[in-house]
Formats: sequence, structure tokens, C-alpha cells
Amino acid sequence: MKLMQVRRAVNGVLCGLLLTGVFSSVAVAEDPVKAQGTIKERSGNTMMLDTMEGTHIVVVLTERTDVGQLQGALKARNKKMSMAALIPGLPVQVEGSMNAQNELEASKVRFKGNDLQQAQSIQAGVHETKKAAAANEAELKEQADALAAQNAALQEQQAALDAAAKKIAANKAAIAANSARFGQMDEYYILDEVTVLFGNGKTKVEPQYLPQLTALCQKAKTYNGYMIQVKGYASASGSAATNQKISDKRAAAVTNVVTQLGHVPLTNMLAPGAMGESRQIADDKGVEGEAQNRRVVVRILQNKGIAGTEGAKAAE
Repeated sequence: MKLMQVRRAVNGVLCGLLLTGVFSSVAVAEDPVKAQGTIKERSGNTMMLDTMEGTHIVVVLTERTDVGQLQGALKARNKKMSMAALIPGLPVQVEGSMNAQNELEASKVRFKGNDLQQAQSIQAGVHETKKAAAANEAELKEQADALAAQNAALQEQQAALDAAAKKIAANKAAIAANSARFGQMDEYYILDEVTVLFGNGKTKVEPQYLPQLTALCQKAKTYNGYMIQVKGYASASGSAATNQKISDKRAAAVTNVVTQLGHVPLTNMLAPGAMGESRQIADDKGVEGEAQNRRVVVRILQNKGIAGTEGAKAAE
């Protein structure tokens, strides 16, 4: 009997201990999580809380979250407030429970009235600062755009100045080249020539020279700015006056062939030259020497200033 009573007493104690442990576990599980800090940022129903311990807690606001402002000297009275009052910079006290994402789901949020006013003042200042910063940024952008436009205009003007300078340099070069050409108007390249021989006292061009003269004229027309030079000569036999007249007539006769059969314009003809008995090329005492001196030399000339380097090559 006594053993049975002891067993019952022990079982009663054990049951009491078990029930106490269960109730203690339930009480611990249901204890609310409390946090105190300052709202760092707010986005919708989520806000970041900087705690007094230096940690960061994500607080989730729900429809059941009770938001209130503590009033009175002892802060004992509670004024229900909208969630819109929870702004960055506001010190708050939060109670709630941790969810699966390790976020604090707030059941109650409390803050002091003077803290709200201070936070609002801070937010107003931040708003004005942001507004001023935005205005400054807009002004800076406008200035940057204006500066970019000015730089573009300056670059365009510089390009125009460079183009004008190149054009001026080209014009100067052209003027210098023309000046050099005009300075060489008395200098010619000899591109080809034909010598026409005459009998003693004769001034008529023999038929055998006509093909040579016409071929020379055709060749001359292939050159830019060509000129035809005709110079008549005589042997030293006879008087100088007579020889001068004969050389003149011989030059005129060949000139007629060049202009009439060769169709060379007079604008491309130099004035015929009567050289008389000057510039003898052979011993005029013999028959053969006199025959070589009774001549007319017809040449294709090209002005060096007009021909340039091409004429020089052709002359070589």
C-alpha cells in the first residue's frame, strides 16, 4: 500500500514538471520580439530599421500592425496613427515576431510626437536639398549642353577656317606657278623639226618636202600650246642684201605651206624669220656647203611654262 502511494506521488510530480515545461515552452515561443531604432528607409510595407545595437532589421508592416504616437508627460497615452507617419529618420519601438525570411513582422509600432516632428523637419530639409540638387543638376546639364553646342560650333568654324586656309594656299601656289610660267614665256622646248633645202636663188618649196611639212603640222597639234617657228637662211654667195630678201621669201613660202596645207592657225605661228646668210652651218665655198645653207628650218615649239614637266620630258 505504501509502495503504491509513493509511485502515485512520483507520477504526480513528473506530470507537474512536464506540464510546467510545456507551458514554459509555449510562453517562450509566444514572447514578442522587441526592437528599437531609427527608420533608415521605407518602401511600401517594408522598412529598414537601424537598431541601437548597430544592426539592421527588415520590418514588415501588415494590416494588423498597430501604429501609435506616445503622448503625455509620461508617454502613457497612445494616439493611433497612419502608417504614412513612419518616415525615414523617425525613432521607433517595434514589437512583433520573426517570419521565415528572418524579417520582423510588426504587430505594434510606437514613436514619440516630438520625434515625428523632428523627422518631418529632416525630411522637409532633405526634400528641399534634393529639389535644389535636382535644379542644380538640370542647370549644370543645360550649361554642359550649351558648352557642347559652343564647342561644336567652334569646331565647325575651325574646319571652315582650315578649309579656307587650304584654299588660300592652293590659290597662292597656283599664282606662283602662273607667275613662273609667265616668266618663262621666252623659253621653249623644241619637240621636232624639218629642214627644207632650196636651189641656188630659188624660193619655191619642192614637192618632196610637202609630206614632211604636213606630217610635222599634224604632230604639232598633239601638243598643248604648241607654236610653229619658221626661219629662212641663204648661202653667202652674192650680196648680203640679196641673200636677206631670198631668205625672207623662202621663209614666207614655207609658212604658206604650213598654214594652207598643214592647216596651222596663225595664232600658233611665230613670225617668220629671215636670217639671211647668218649662221652658216657648212663651208659655203663648196657646192655642197652652199646647198646646206640654202635652207628653211621649221620647228615645233612648246612653251616651258605651259608644258611644265611633261614638256621637259618630251624635249629629252
